[in-house]
Amino acid sequence: MNLSFKTVLPLVITFLVLTVIIFAGNIFYKEKGIDYGVLMGGNCLFFLVSLFVFRMQYVAMYNNNPNVFIRSVMGGMIIKVFACVIAVVAYYFISKGAFNKPAVYASMVIYIVYLVVEVRTIMNLNKTKNA
Repeated sequence: MNLSFKTVLPLVITFLVLTVIIFAGNIFYKEKGIDYGVLMGGNCLFFLVSLFVFRMQYVAMYNNNPNVFIRSVMGGMIIKVFACVIAVVAYYFISKGAFNKPAVYASMVIYIVYLVVEVRTIMNLNKTKNA
């Protein structure tokens, strides 16, 4: 039941690939008007939240009660949504008029990428276990 590096490797690879894409976009597309600092912040936020929620779901998957896993999935969704809302509201108040909508929209795409990777990894782990 210990969470190993091999288990979270898809999330780490996703983080590294998205980081490289963000840096490449910063170098090649400076004129697009996207604040790449916001994108990197969103990437880091979603990586950390995904690691937390993934661990929560991984531990719940090995519980004898199947309701624990369902509750962890629902709780993970709520945690992610609140993390997104709090991050966007905090960025809005910190930026004071320099709010960059394209960067926020691109961060939401990053959120979807992490969501797909996390769900796919949990489903593959659930297949290997006698579910």
